[in-house]
Amino acid sequence: MYGLFVILILIVCVLLAVVVLVQNSKGGGLAANFSAPNQILGVRRTTDFLEKATWWLAAILIVLSLCATMAIPRHSVESEIESNLNNIEMPVPSTPQSAQAQ
Repeated sequence: MYGLFVILILIVCVLLAVVVLVQNSKGGGLAANFSAPNQILGVRRTTDFLEKATWWLAAILIVLSLCATMAIPRHSVESEIESNLNNIEMPVPSTPQSAQAQ
């Protein structure tokens, strides 16, 4: 399940990067390529769509990140740590020869 969330996060990140790079803060970008005002997606509609897409993708990225955090397989990590701690052998201190002779 965790792997699925990671793949979805990567897809959303790529889409978000593309949408942000298509936008231009000075009125250019994809919106500037449409010069006719009566097209199906006019300049204003394209800008609105790109802005809404940016917000939606950012919100989806946050939700997926939270879901991925909750889906981290913690039980296997904890059991591995416990088994490693149980396998550690503590060295027994040896008594020096001079202490035994007295």
